[in-house]
Amino acid sequence: MSEEEHHETFEAAGAGASKTFPMQCSALRKNGHVVIKGRPCKIIDMSTSKTGKHGHAKVHMVATDIFTGKKLEDISPSTHNMDVPNVMRREYQLLDIQDGFLNLMDGDGNSKDDVKVPETELGQQIETDFEAGKDLMVTIISAMDEEQAISYKEAPAGA
Repeated sequence: MSEEEHHETFEAAGAGASKTFPMQCSALRKNGHVVIKGRPCKIIDMSTSKTGKHGHAKVHMVATDIFTGKKLEDISPSTHNMDVPNVMRREYQLLDIQDGFLNLMDGDGNSKDDVKVPETELGQQIETDFEAGKDLMVTIISAMDEEQAISYKEAPAGA
């Protein structure tokens, strides 16, 4: 083997955190998170059913997609593992709105400008209040390489 063959480059992966982690179905709880059909969801209803003589207990889950609000359902044996998304909430100060994107800054002064203005009533309210000169704090939820503004509030005076 010559020296020229050892030139792999490794991309940085933020703090080594994976997008999901496995959890046994029976350990999942209402208001927790789970991945259903490849989408990060929040569990809104759960029921466990006992099955026949040699069958497994099954868990029936009803959940809503945390980004689209779409309702999804899944049934899985209680002993099987399911993926749970790593969901993070962060608050950012809104600096500007440009071309449909929010220009944000976190508490450490790092800027972030890759979050779209939500195409909902929330997005319209953020734009209206920002244009009115209010100082806003926007809450961004992120999971599985997706990010979205989920709420906002007026920043406290003197912040």
